[in-house]
Amino acid sequence: MDNTQVIKYLQDNDIHKIKFAFADVDGILRGKVIHQQKFQDGLQDGYGFCDVVFGWDSSDKLYGDSQITGWHTGFPDRPCRIDLNTFREIPWEDNIPFFLADFSSTNGDHLQVCPRSLLKHIIQQCESMGFHPEFAQEFEWFNFSETSQTLHEKEFTRIKPLTSGMFGYSILRPSQQSDFFYDLYNLMDKFSIPLEGLHTETGPGVYEAAILHDHILEAADRAVLFKTAVKEIASRHGQTASFMAKWNESLPGCSGHVHQSLWNEDKTRNLFYDPGNEQSVSDILKQYIAGQLYCLPHILPMFAPTVNSYKRLTEGTWAPVNVTWGFDNRTTALRVLNTSEKYTRLESRVPGADTNPYLAMAAALASGLYGIKNKLQLSTPATHGNAYNENDRERLPADLQQAALAMKDSPVAKELFGEAFVEHFSQTRLWEWKQFSQEVTNWELKRYFEII
Repeated sequence: MDNTQVIKYLQDNDIHKIKFAFADVDGILRGKVIHQQKFQDGLQDGYGFCDVVFGWDSSDKLYGDSQITGWHTGFPDRPCRIDLNTFREIPWEDNIPFFLADFSSTNGDHLQVCPRSLLKHIIQQCESMGFHPEFAQEFEWFNFSETSQTLHEKEFTRIKPLTSGMFGYSILRPSQQSDFFYDLYNLMDKFSIPLEGLHTETGPGVYEAAILHDHILEAADRAVLFKTAVKEIASRHGQTASFMAKWNESLPGCSGHVHQSLWNEDKTRNLFYDPGNEQSVSDILKQYIAGQLYCLPHILPMFAPTVNSYKRLTEGTWAPVNVTWGFDNRTTALRVLNTSEKYTRLESRVPGADTNPYLAMAAALASGLYGIKNKLQLSTPATHGNAYNENDRERLPADLQQAALAMKDSPVAKELFGEAFVEHFSQTRLWEWKQFSQEVTNWELKRYFEII
């Protein structure tokens, strides 16, 4: 839709309010409902939005040493532009029109720490190389028979899952919650987030959804909106959905795997597929894998952004622990799927459900392109069997502090994403670690309170 079409649509349908939002550094949607006149006035020149949204952590606490915004800047409005291509209607909110936005000005300048703007910058690099990036993200998440109020009243203890038992790929469990299950599937489709599949995973109350692939920007938009949409739909059923990477030490973690491929510009040929090469793997895919393997330790917080992320990245949990790749191997960091040209792709298994999709996809694409630009050789052999036993492979950083410090000081990360983004993002991750380190946990109380 262009400006004229949007205005006509609002007039024809007698619409007086519009909702728009953007993703902050953590991938949390923040936005407003505005009058149609305010919306119309901003279509040409953009809108102002307080930049504190990039100075807050996920609990709205100000980062201590942000250079982008803070008391030292006076928290001014920054130029924000709505992307009309993201138009959709929210079916569970009386079909109110909805748009996504990012922080950029009329002259094309963008705020370096805006995740969607960062991804668009990487996309420009990709398309200037003659590639069409086709991506998708899939999510696992747990559902609970709790509301926000009951969770806080119970102080997040004795949480009741939606269903009991470990029952992956169950036909029975979704039928027992069929209203919720089919609301997820059908309302997502009406919200322009088509699902390739929806099923239970192993664990009490856990679902997995694969979103249909598309151009990377649309894929990231869908993924960001999917997480919030699931939470809103669950809430309407008196339930809570959680995308924590690992909510319980005894249960599997929740992944957010990113699937990716590069095609020629008119999308008639998958450039990852070459039937003339061994196992039909093209040289471009080999370089792309090599780039991701090389860059991964430098940019891990973009795939594993929270303290909790690293509780998932442990041995024997269906998540990787080292810098590895393999063919259809679910123990490696990167998994090649190449049964046919149409479906040949690379799956990054590092991201958890707690990722910011814009940053996870930007990291995957930028690091893959790094390998192509530098013609990196895929010298690391494919893993056959259990990657957890490959002790000679480089281990991923063990916690958020290690990963954030590695990214902060990495010239590779700064080359990929710019110094301003790397400095701000790594500082936000170190802030997250600092907040965690000051807390007294239940584990400490149980272990030390009486006996020490």
